[in-house]
Amino acid sequence: MRDFLRTIQSDDEEASVDITPMLDVVFIMLIFFIVTATFIKEAGIDVDKPAAATAIVQEKANILVAIDASDNIWINRRQVDIRSVRSIIERLHAENPKGTVVIQADRDSRNDMLVQVMDASRRAGVYEIALAAVAD
Repeated sequence: MRDFLRTIQSDDEEASVDITPMLDVVFIMLIFFIVTATFIKEAGIDVDKPAAATAIVQEKANILVAIDASDNIWINRRQVDIRSVRSIIERLHAENPKGTVVIQADRDSRNDMLVQVMDASRRAGVYEIALAAVAD
């Protein structure tokens, strides 16, 4: 009889809830939410874009280049030199070949800097270039 009681007591002490399936479900849900979340790409600065009556929403804008009022160039929240724009666009375009370049030029920036960025984009092999504007 004592052996039977010892067996019952040891079984009670070892009884526990297995939470492994619950953790599996939680991790799967976490992965699902991370994968389905939409991420907003930003060039790194706020640009005062000019207004345009014929502005169209660009669907596949993957490479965002911003030019501020002081003619500084920003890509992926980093200020870059005009000489490195071509190599950066080549690298970003290699990651997603179907993407386009969207240039967000401040209304007070020089036209010369905009043309240089467009030329660097074309030399990088990206010919689909859009200029960001505010819908009128």
